[in-house]
Amino acid sequence: MNLNVRAKTEPEVNLTSLIDVVLLLLIFFMVSTSFVKQSQIAIRLPATDSAAVVEQIPEQLDIMITETGTFLINGRELINSRPETIRNALQKLSGGDTSLPLTISADANARHQFVVTAMDVAGKLGFVKISIATVNDSAEQ
Repeated sequence: MNLNVRAKTEPEVNLTSLIDVVLLLLIFFMVSTSFVKQSQIAIRLPATDSAAVVEQIPEQLDIMITETGTFLINGRELINSRPETIRNALQKLSGGDTSLPLTISADANARHQFVVTAMDVAGKLGFVKISIATVNDSAEQ
C-alpha cells in the first residue's frame, strides 16, 4: 500500500475579482445617480429699514394707584400689587433705562402703603427722577 502524504497547500483568496466588482458597482452608482437641480421660484421678500424690531421705550413712566390698590403702569393694569410684579413691569417697560422720569399718582382714598411700595421699588431699581403727582381741585379754592 502506497501511503503518500500529500503536501497540503494553503488556500489562497484572490481579491482581484472582488475589487473589480466593487469598483464596477461604484462606477455604476456614480453614473446612474442623477443630480437633479430643484426647480426654483424667484421670490422677492419685503425689505425693512432696520434689521431688528425694537420695542418702543416710553419717554416717561406713570404709575397710577387706584382706591382699591390696583397698580397701573403707563395705563396697563398689573395682575397684583406685589413689589416683584411692580419691579418686573418697570424693568420691562423702561428697558433698563433708569434715567427716565417716573411719576407716581394715587387716588385720594388709596392707602399710603401702596405709594410707599411704589416709591421703594422704583428707588431700588435706581430711578432718581421720581415725582408724585397731585391734582389741584379748583372747586376747593
